[in-house]
Amino acid sequence: MGGVDRIWNMARFYRLVVQQDLFGMWWFVREFGRIGSLGRVMQTAYPTLDEATAAHAKLWRAKLKRGYSTPA
Repeated sequence: MGGVDRIWNMARFYRLVVQQDLFGMWWFVREFGRIGSLGRVMQTAYPTLDEATAAHAKLWRAKLKRGYSTPA
């Protein structure tokens, strides 16, 4: 996902991923920052895939409302 705020001349990115670790926990991973930078990474563990995908969907909708777009 990418977004550009033309008023502030800021190009930002957001990457959202749900993945499982070797121990069966599900992780919702968010990587974000300015395009061209390393960005930051946040990870949240969930016991089930349903909980992780619900968190993913909620943040995905919020970012779309703020002007981020999906990759072409």
